Amino acid sequence: MSSAGGGAQLVCAQEALDLLNCVTQTPYDQEKCIRLLQSLRECVLNKKVKKFTIAKQEQPAANPSGDKA
Repeated sequence: MSSAGGGAQLVCAQEALDLLNCVTQTPYDQEKCIRLLQSLRECVLNKKVKKFTIAKQEQPAANPSGDKA
């Protein structure tokens, strides 16, 4: 994750990941997730994050024509 205009810095990445993992857990612990949301919000405000982006993973190039090189 990066901040817009801030290059490839991982800003508030751990807080965002913790929140995402919280919402996937069963049983769902709403109180815990709310605390994690508040933690992410504080980080975003402190670091002045404007926007998050997800880094794309590189995929091996496919040969759509099926030709063997």
